[in-house]
Amino acid sequence: MLQRLRHAEIMRRVRTSGATSVRDLASQLGVSPSTIRRDLEVLDRDGTLRRVRGGALPCADADTDRPFAEVAGTDGQDKEAVAARAARLVADGDVVLLDIGTTTMRLARRLRGRRVTVVTSSLAVLDVLRTDPDVELLLLGGMVRRPYHSLVGVLTEAALGQVVADRVFLGASGVRPDGQLVDTTLAEVPLKRAMMAAAGQVVLLVDRHKFPGTGALRVCGPEDIDVLVTNDGADEATLRACTAAGVEVLLA
Repeated sequence: MLQRLRHAEIMRRVRTSGATSVRDLASQLGVSPSTIRRDLEVLDRDGTLRRVRGGALPCADADTDRPFAEVAGTDGQDKEAVAARAARLVADGDVVLLDIGTTTMRLARRLRGRRVTVVTSSLAVLDVLRTDPDVELLLLGGMVRRPYHSLVGVLTEAALGQVVADRVFLGASGVRPDGQLVDTTLAEVPLKRAMMAAAGQVVLLVDRHKFPGTGALRVCGPEDIDVLVTNDGADEATLRACTAAGVEVLLA
């Protein structure tokens, strides 16, 4: 990969994830850690990201509208397939929790016209379903995180304490080889856990590019997931680890 293309991809991943490691970037881009370290030093000098020990962070003044928009435009076909398979798990009359993310937004589109109740902290899901007279839509309160089109904080967590859902459709930044679910954003992790506690079934939606993905924050182990929906081509060893932990794996 040419250096300029590699730099562009590094910046896309840093803006999307909020933080990323040298090891993850090297693995994802197919180059050595020393090459990534040199890339990060150049980008840090240019002021396009902030180099930290072991990885990089976006600059404090980075464009805050880019993360969700950038993620929404990547791996669209795989995300759409996952959303379509997940929609088949929803029955009329269900109460479903939708996590933030671009795949759950795509799932929301497939719930239009369905007699279901959707509870969410995602402003993207709100935009998809706000005018649909068939879907009963409950928006959790909280502080707006504009880069991720989400609501977070103690108000959101408190509202989730009042919710009883049939199932939650959860997103994540990555799935580690042992099946551990990880994320990059500290504010979202407690909400994901609260959503899991509020639902009778936990369904993880991750396209094949989320193996291993990114993220230094543990959300849960594979034993806490009931169903995993992903694409054919996802890391087979990870899928075996999830199956061994009791997870039902559905390939889109």
